[in-house]
Amino acid sequence: MGVGITTLFIYIALIIVLNVYLKRSMGESMLWTCLVMLIIGATWGGKNAVDMFNDAFAYSAKQEVIYAGLAFVFMAYVLDQTGVIGRLVNILNSLIGWLPGGSGYVATIGSALFGMISGVASASAASIGSVTIPWMQESGWSPERSASIVAGNGGLGNVFPPSSVMLLVLGIDVVSAEVSSDGLYLALMSVGGIVLIVRLLIVFIFAKQEGLKAVPRESIMPIGKALKENGRSLMIFLGILIPLLFTMFGTGEWISARLAGTKGAFKSISMIFWIPILITFFAIVEGWKYLPHNISGWWKLCNKSIGRFSDLGAMLFCAFLSSRLLTILGMSQEFTSLFKSLNDGGASSMIIIFAIVGIITMMVGPFNATGTTSAMGAVCYMAMRSIGLSPLASCVAFINLVSNQSCIPPNSAPIYIACGIANVDEPFKIFKDLVIYYALPEIIIVLLIMFQILPVYGG
Repeated sequence: MGVGITTLFIYIALIIVLNVYLKRSMGESMLWTCLVMLIIGATWGGKNAVDMFNDAFAYSAKQEVIYAGLAFVFMAYVLDQTGVIGRLVNILNSLIGWLPGGSGYVATIGSALFGMISGVASASAASIGSVTIPWMQESGWSPERSASIVAGNGGLGNVFPPSSVMLLVLGIDVVSAEVSSDGLYLALMSVGGIVLIVRLLIVFIFAKQEGLKAVPRESIMPIGKALKENGRSLMIFLGILIPLLFTMFGTGEWISARLAGTKGAFKSISMIFWIPILITFFAIVEGWKYLPHNISGWWKLCNKSIGRFSDLGAMLFCAFLSSRLLTILGMSQEFTSLFKSLNDGGASSMIIIFAIVGIITMMVGPFNATGTTSAMGAVCYMAMRSIGLSPLASCVAFINLVSNQSCIPPNSAPIYIACGIANVDEPFKIFKDLVIYYALPEIIIVLLIMFQILPVYGG
């Protein structure tokens, strides 16, 4: 076992010890583990610790998810101060208030739909969570469970076509030679429907465990009255709609064509960054009468929000820092070599299947779905084909496996974004739910596909 893989195991174990047993904050725990990784690289990996740190620091500082995550925390604070979510909940309850835990079902379905458009788990968790987490908490969900539902479903969009991971897989030479886009589209939809049903069943279980009840009928406003009294609150959805129109669909293509003459202009329109800014703006406009109207009042309001940023910023930064350090230490190359040796050595089908599941599960947290697909997609596909799995089943199994990116702690950014919005100060509290209720069922579905028990449409 090489330096990179060994360091990954040490990293995970050390975080568990520091955070769970020594009760250090997650941000501090991740910071100490990054320091240990630098020491390992310098003493065992033959690297220069200063060069490693400079490389990893520069890489992390360029990740917009860090800054967007902080923007989402301030957005959640403003939404709370203006009371806009309470007014929005009156409208939503008039539609599905009769369903216990209804906001959890909406969050799950919304994650699937938004993920199909954005293809980015962090963007999905942030965008869906910005509306549904406050709504869930207003409806009786605990902060931990509301964060679990949003974080756990962050990668759900990758399961449904056309996701960015699907396009990446189709771009692999050995895949494109055997798989058509139409065939993979239908195959993913057939399994994606099963995954969505499982996720909705999980919401049902959570709602029972939380003791949630339907909103009493006498407390539910008629939809007409709810819209008349609270309709202005719908304005905050413009904060999601405008970035979508600027980057997607026909309007996005039109804007892209107009900006084609300016290099990098269209690429700089970041959906995950602009959504919290615009939602904050529209929340301020909608709830202006509930906010301070002088400089000293705004100074106090902003001061009160500062405590929410420190740990989240450290966690997000260290997540990217550690991922880069693992890359520098050669973890992905070591996993690739391990697969090739198993394949070339004629290992049994069961060993190869469990090796794929184990390695991808360990990688997808720190490297996310696209990074893992780029590094391991071709190797895993060839390994699955070598044991007799069909081309479509191989692709569907791999895509479903990397969709777990948002629910594999401790390095997944969507976990900390959802916890930041939900005001969960200790993210480790949702790790158990994420692994048991989200990661594990997905892994079981993948194993059923790999063992050819669960059929895939067309293959």
